[in-house]
Amino acid sequence: MDVNRNWPLTNTGEVRRLLAEYGLKPRKSLGQNFLVAAGVLDKILEAAEVEKDEVVIEIGPGVGALTRRLAEKGARVAAVEIDGRLIPLLKEVLGDLGDRVRLINADALKVDYGALLAEMGAGSFKVVANLPYYITSPFVAGFLEAGYRFERMVLMVQKEVADRMTAANGTESYGALSVLVAYHTEADVVWRVSRHCFYPPPAVDSAVVRLMRRPAPAVTVLQPELFFRIVRASFGRRRKMLPNALAGAVPGLDRETWVQIIESAGIDPRVRGETLTPDQFGLIADACVRLGYGAPSVL
Repeated sequence: MDVNRNWPLTNTGEVRRLLAEYGLKPRKSLGQNFLVAAGVLDKILEAAEVEKDEVVIEIGPGVGALTRRLAEKGARVAAVEIDGRLIPLLKEVLGDLGDRVRLINADALKVDYGALLAEMGAGSFKVVANLPYYITSPFVAGFLEAGYRFERMVLMVQKEVADRMTAANGTESYGALSVLVAYHTEADVVWRVSRHCFYPPPAVDSAVVRLMRRPAPAVTVLQPELFFRIVRASFGRRRKMLPNALAGAVPGLDRETWVQIIESAGIDPRVRGETLTPDQFGLIADACVRLGYGAPSVL
């Protein structure tokens, strides 16, 4: 097979032919919907602002369309692909790029990115990916919670997840993921993407989101672990008033105690968690600590 830079990896017929040559079919269980829209790739690269020799982590390279474009921009790409069937195909498609592309056959949720980045000599880095839908939330949450010092993440995700990641308080899409993303990053939707831009087309539309890592968290709190425990509990029972939702979130704290904590934070205890801003969650978490309920033993 002739591999060259103009190889049409965003042509649906070519992708079908390529997969057939390797005896492959997309696996729904792995969320394999390959991006076949060159214009959308352009938008992703524009948002990523890839610079020569910087490290980019890509999750789910598929047939290598985005991988090639990133490497051709000068990036050093670590492409993590869980499907071992695709590795021979990717090695052929990307073979002319040499050491600019490093293929890693692994589950993206289990990779030690700290070790990988150290091996690649990366300080700051970027994550650019067409994420398989089924790992989007756990990957983004895990990556943010791990504290990796990425410069930005540019991700293709399910439209519903993009809405959740960028939602403001008081909206239907607002949830624990919204607060986590806002705490660590400034997020925006770069582009809405039709399901028809993929092969095979998924059941829903997608969006490209850009997460710019903040130099410091958006909310300064005394105990971040307690802050996020309160956030998760609030949305776990989001239709209940806040004291009821939080009852049991911290061992030993009942509804009446939460009423006291919430009032001491200057917040009406009759509110629901879905109406609170990240700053207000921070006030409640710090009030909990000030009243003596934030010791490590209750976390």
